[in-house]
Amino acid sequence: MTSPEWIRRFTDTESADIIARELAASPAPPAIDGALAGVTFAAKDNIDVAGIPSSAAFPARADRPAAASAFAVRRLIQAGALPAGKTNLDQFATGLVGTRSPYGACHALGHPEHVSGGSSSGSAVAVASGQAALALGTDTAGSGRVPAAFNGLVGLKPTRGLISTTGVLPACRSLDCVSIFTRSVHEARAAFTVLAAFDPTDPYARPLPAHRPHLATTPRVIAIPAGSYELDLDPEHREAWQAALEHARTVAEYVVEIDIEPFLAAARLLYQGPWLAERWNAIAPVLGDAGLDHEGMDPTVRRVLTGADAISGAATFAGFDELARLARLTEPTWDVADALLLPVTPGHPTLADVAADPVAVNSRLGTYTNFVNLLDLSAIAVPAGQRADGLPFGVQLIAPAFADDRLLDLAAAWTGETAASDDVPVRAGWTRLAVVGAHLSGLPLNHQLRELGASLALRTRTAPNYRLHRLPGPAGAPARPGLFPVGGEGAAILAEVWELPQQALAALLETVPSPLGFGRVTLAVGDEAEDVTKYGGWRAYLADR
Repeated sequence: MTSPEWIRRFTDTESADIIARELAASPAPPAIDGALAGVTFAAKDNIDVAGIPSSAAFPARADRPAAASAFAVRRLIQAGALPAGKTNLDQFATGLVGTRSPYGACHALGHPEHVSGGSSSGSAVAVASGQAALALGTDTAGSGRVPAAFNGLVGLKPTRGLISTTGVLPACRSLDCVSIFTRSVHEARAAFTVLAAFDPTDPYARPLPAHRPHLATTPRVIAIPAGSYELDLDPEHREAWQAALEHARTVAEYVVEIDIEPFLAAARLLYQGPWLAERWNAIAPVLGDAGLDHEGMDPTVRRVLTGADAISGAATFAGFDELARLARLTEPTWDVADALLLPVTPGHPTLADVAADPVAVNSRLGTYTNFVNLLDLSAIAVPAGQRADGLPFGVQLIAPAFADDRLLDLAAAWTGETAASDDVPVRAGWTRLAVVGAHLSGLPLNHQLRELGASLALRTRTAPNYRLHRLPGPAGAPARPGLFPVGGEGAAILAEVWELPQQALAALLETVPSPLGFGRVTLAVGDEAEDVTKYGGWRAYLADR
């Protein structure tokens, strides 16, 4: 079964044309020039790319090229990133399953019977499968975190307004966030640094305040649900959650229990309160006179939105009042904890589960994600190992608004990522590259680095959350190593960090055959991949062989 993650995949020529148009229209500010040079990125198909239609999985929009790129797309291109295509989604970003699209239902990478999560389904699968190093999604109710959890990724949902939504077809405009999918926290931070820029043309944009919420480096305090509260979790999820709680005690000096009911009550407002009317307000102009009777409407999306236009003004303000009451009840959490830890979802349904009861299954997936934007919080989904059946399991760390940078620090501590190379300054115009295989000093491909003027910065190890696999090379070529992130259940692999001129990076990446890359390699586990992690590094494996 093939997962239809792409609605439109760009050719090299299309990508080059998009970049040329964008740079001609808006020269890159010096502050971000080259920051993500050579990184491929995908954009959810409700995020505009100039000259390309944004369908939002609604075919009637598929013949209307966007006049300009979204603010977020422009920032990535200005930073040197390469657009790879537009990705599939639940229609109008209405759903958490990834099945509500006329372009096909996505499934979790390596698990064809299980949903990919949505609505940013294609963006997550494109990154998880190694077809893009970075992807933009949107997150209103969890759409940037649920697909991340179901595909073993990092999913950053920043504070509302820090990443402009100019050029994004809204789902619920006051709550929408542009989200980031990557395979590591460090990659998410790099993208966030580029994307978080104030956009005065976006009425919902907010600049980073001079004084932001503090999350402690140490001692760290993580809040968890009080033991008396029985989380709604499937058995396999419950077992993985218990393991995550144990891991939390290795990341934080203190773990405190809190009452999470006010958070969950706020979550229930999203589809039981006035914000359903806001969704209708965003979509109605697209549907025109046909309204919900438009033939292109997904039946489940139509069912969700039915009656939204009848929500009264009085009901709207009653919903605002209730949310304010609940928000006040949640505020003491941030007096005692740096972040709240929760599972991303209660379970991981199959495509058959969703087909049997599409609304109820989808609604349950938002149990622990819906409240985050309503309460104006920041959040990041991170891998937390696997369930007993082999499906990825993800948790989320949730913090106050504008705590994004420190939340990324806490997430890096969770995944075991280190910043060893960050202690050594990088020369202007140069970039760093971590290598673990044939490009190591003295090995056959190291000459490619040296010929490009690269120099060795330091020898180190990866974070202890990787597995090293042996990939057979093409006929007559030597075997190659593939580094695969596995959350907290991997090992630290010997690596070298090299510095090279930024303009040389693209030339080097052209020599690396798919699915390999430097620092951004994801391997779909299969029979052809021999796990060689036990050797502790590629040199040791070669010596043994």
